[in-house]
Amino acid sequence: MAAREQSKGVCFFCRRELAKGGLTRHLKTCPKRQEAIGKAGQKKGQPQTIYHLQVQDLWNGDYWLHLEMNGKARLQELDHYLREIWLECCGHMSVFQTGSGGWGGSEIAMSRRAEQTFEPGMVLTHIYDFGTSSETQVKVSDVRSGKPLSKHPIFLMARNRPLEFKCMQCGKSAAWLCLECVYEHDEDGSLCDEHAKDHPHHDYGEPIPLVNSPRLGMCGYTGPAEPPY
Repeated sequence: MAAREQSKGVCFFCRRELAKGGLTRHLKTCPKRQEAIGKAGQKKGQPQTIYHLQVQDLWNGDYWLHLEMNGKARLQELDHYLREIWLECCGHMSVFQTGSGGWGGSEIAMSRRAEQTFEPGMVLTHIYDFGTSSETQVKVSDVRSGKPLSKHPIFLMARNRPLEFKCMQCGKSAAWLCLECVYEHDEDGSLCDEHAKDHPHHDYGEPIPLVNSPRLGMCGYTGPAEPPY
């Protein structure tokens, strides 16, 4: 199920809509973000190194996130975040590895802090589920020194809008996916509300909702594809 056009997202700070690459550049200079950073700097606490992470699915770059991660936070907290917003279905194992090519890199311990691991330009891979695996590329896009924008270890600055799919039967906007069509009949599987009601395939269960996650349709994943905080 390929996206019909390049995916876009909205800057959390100023609500401007841009494509993934445009948001990478925009977030460096967004006046509203700089204002938020200034306000955060007035809070109590010690400044720390904070990392701008550009995250995307390794095989479908239309699914992406722009995150800020506190330097004191551990990789296990990033693992938790990715599970909640994109991946969790059955409590599978996961791992961070060096490099951007999926399997084959050196494992990085989940207990390591971001400041012990990240450096500008670094790319690593997160793998969830060692059977039907989801592979996520994490790139350190930028680094700043200051106070975090949130009490939480990770702050969501932007993500792709839900991808638009068309019903394979009528061309209207789709909201459902038939897994039997995808895996047994080599069809797109996208269905609108009307055609999902009476769809004849049931070997994989009823059509599942189209959710904003690269794990859609894998290992029974149905979402909710929402950030944990």
